[in-house]
Amino acid sequence: MDQNHIQQLLTEEKLAELLPPGRADEFFEALLGDAAEGSYDIKLSFQHFNPEEQTLQLTLELHERPGKCLACNLTYGLPEVFSRHPIININGLVEKIDQMLGEGMSCREWRLGATRQASKSLHMIPLIIKLAPA
Repeated sequence: MDQNHIQQLLTEEKLAELLPPGRADEFFEALLGDAAEGSYDIKLSFQHFNPEEQTLQLTLELHERPGKCLACNLTYGLPEVFSRHPIININGLVEKIDQMLGEGMSCREWRLGATRQASKSLHMIPLIIKLAPA
């Protein structure tokens, strides 16, 4: 398993299938009762594969919606919320990645890192997946 193979599996299109653009609306509908109240959209992106540590790093990108405020106090607690929220469903997302890897490798465990502020309108939550031979 190498970086090129992982990049071929985790294309932008595939990542959008794993975490569809409408998922943020579903999340805000459940959380706030109205999707229009949400302050950000969520996009899944691939960062890198570390062959020595056998880890994949993806990122949940929180993009500020027009006319909304992506305040740090709203996003810093999200790793804990996202890790167990059934609509975001990180477990299901990792299971689908596991299936994509094929028979030679599997996802052993995952964790969400701390929210990082890339800019005023973009916050990022790392998703680190530890791989193991199947």
